[in-house]
Amino acid sequence: MKILSIQSAVAYGHVGNSAAVFPLQRIGIEVLPVYTVNFSNHTGYGAWRGPLISPDDVRDVITGIEERGILPEIDVVLSGYQGGEGIGEVIVDAVARVKAANPAALYACDPVMGNAKSGCFVAPAIPELLRRRVVPVADIITPNQFELGYLTGTEPDTLESTLAAADAARRMGPRTVLVTSVERPDREQGTIEMLVVDDHGAWVAQTPLLPIKANGSGDVTAALFTAHYRRTGDAADALARTTSSVFDLLRMTHDSGERELQLVESQEYYAHPRLQFAVRQVR
Repeated sequence: MKILSIQSAVAYGHVGNSAAVFPLQRIGIEVLPVYTVNFSNHTGYGAWRGPLISPDDVRDVITGIEERGILPEIDVVLSGYQGGEGIGEVIVDAVARVKAANPAALYACDPVMGNAKSGCFVAPAIPELLRRRVVPVADIITPNQFELGYLTGTEPDTLESTLAAADAARRMGPRTVLVTSVERPDREQGTIEMLVVDDHGAWVAQTPLLPIKANGSGDVTAALFTAHYRRTGDAADALARTTSSVFDLLRMTHDSGERELQLVESQEYYAHPRLQFAVRQVR
């Protein structure tokens, strides 16, 4: 499998492609990373250095890949945080080019906008760009619960309202919606959930809620789920494997006391997920 991953990159730490590429490689995926920024570190530190790569330069890199005759071999286009408005159009164009070369290819979009604690932290034009141009051409989206509400104009909190919001997102275009960081009032205390919905049903996986804020964990989640789902077409299995791997990554990071994801140290959990969490069908 080959994945064209159009995301940010950092020299220090693990977000964007710097979070997604290695776990994918560890499970046997060939990744073609295309960078949208090349920063010293993620912006959560409040200071960083390095360039925001222009949409034209990003497009040139993709064109160079196309000129090597590789696009028919691409199985998935994956995108995450979009630093500027022009990147969305570049991604949409890349998806069209890949699908023209390989109609079986999928586009997986992580519509990064914010979270329930921090609110929306992207440029004001990005949410509308995602709603209007990017999400409608996606096959898979992986929003957190906050982003799902932002995309659909709803306030999902219960299981029923989150399922309804996922259905609303699917009516926008994507057939598969993975919702991360699902927190509902009636869940077991000290837990958090992930929910996936596709044409075959809906499933939930619940894990302990670790007291950690880990930049980049959503990027790992989107990458691993997309790869597993593309391989098998089984949403429940992809959810089980992704939940297991990401929980162990977060557990190891928490236990280390480090701020950055322990991405390399956790590699065996990507290759051999423990599958320690039950996946429950809810529809």
